[in-house]
Amino acid sequence: MLLPIFAALVLFLIINAFTVAAFAIDKRRSSTGAWRIPESRLLWFAALGGSPGAFWARGRYRHKTRKQPFVGRLQLIAMVQVGVVAGLAIAFAI
Repeated sequence: MLLPIFAALVLFLIINAFTVAAFAIDKRRSSTGAWRIPESRLLWFAALGGSPGAFWARGRYRHKTRKQPFVGRLQLIAMVQVGVVAGLAIAFAI
């Protein structure tokens, strides 16, 4: 039982690290005028489980903080993820 939980935690940490790195790279590129990471890719990283990293990186790098509809989509992704986790917790009585 512990191995799947450990594997899920490692995967969660990896996707969040990639998400934070993507936000940092995009922020650096935005200030230099270089090719940017598409917003859709940043949102996909968040949808794959990296929303905590996305929210942290937005605050840390002050990146994509006022950009609509990006902010609304990121919040929607996070709300869906919280709902899924809550549903799984109830279903498996964690």
